[in-house]
Amino acid sequence: MAGYKHPCRYCNKLIPADSNICPICGKNNPLSLRCPKCKAPIEIGWKACSCCGQSLEILCPKCGKATFLDDYCQHCDAPLRIICPNPKCKTEQPIGGTKCVKCNKSLNK
Repeated sequence: MAGYKHPCRYCNKLIPADSNICPICGKNNPLSLRCPKCKAPIEIGWKACSCCGQSLEILCPKCGKATFLDDYCQHCDAPLRIICPNPKCKTEQPIGGTKCVKCNKSLNK
């Protein structure tokens, strides 16, 4: 059964409702914004998550400007990702968490 398509929040093209990556522009999480810590819905412009209090503003590691905690910088469009410092893991994941999503080690070097 085919479902309704929804607009990608990056390119605004209609995509399948269960998309984790936009098949048109290739960006992650094209349908909804979620807190990286508690996964509650968040909105662009919020300073903190209304559920857990996670700060939603960070400095982009590429351009150095303050940006909303999302998958991509609002200024230079660089992916906002961090690589686990554990040499046996090296999993790439969204910025904002304190522990690796795979090995559970601290992301602070």
